[in-house]
Amino acid sequence: MRIERLARRTNETAVELELNLDGIGKTDIRTGVGFLDHMLTLFTKHGRFDLKVECVGDLEVDQHHSTEDVGIVLGQAFAMCIGTKEGIERYATVSTPMDEALSTVSVDISGRSFLVYRVEGLKDKVGDFDTELVEEFFLAFTRHAGITLHIQLEYGKNSHHMIESIYKGFGRALCLASAVNPQISGVPSTKGAL
Repeated sequence: MRIERLARRTNETAVELELNLDGIGKTDIRTGVGFLDHMLTLFTKHGRFDLKVECVGDLEVDQHHSTEDVGIVLGQAFAMCIGTKEGIERYATVSTPMDEALSTVSVDISGRSFLVYRVEGLKDKVGDFDTELVEEFFLAFTRHAGITLHIQLEYGKNSHHMIESIYKGFGRALCLASAVNPQISGVPSTKGAL
């Protein structure tokens, strides 16, 4: 089983997280940031992961530290779960509609962290959530997971739908890329290492 439990404490946040890559979409998510909880629930359900997160953060400042630090710990847990990367599919690309919005998410579990984030047209806020934090979350995740991630919002009008499309697609792509394929022997790279 590819399961990891991690905790991270700073002067700004305390995060406890458990990730099961081979789950069924069970969640117990309490970050103190309602919109982030909703997006992580979608990510988990559509990625068929199991995820528990508890974050106590300095929300009296804003939601930045909590959102970023959850991304950091989730990325670290993913990297630990994926381990040597032997037998995984490695790549995946999915397009995900959410009503009028459509996004494409591509993943390479390469050991190299890189984010391409092409998302335009979001309003500044969804409820009380600063939409610029979506990019911060994915930056934190990719840096600590060691993956290459391309996110392209094709189009959309409703900011909630646009971001929801991205998180659902992220879950779906990560599920496919991290899947173990019995036809793949060793690490999926001509280099012999990732």
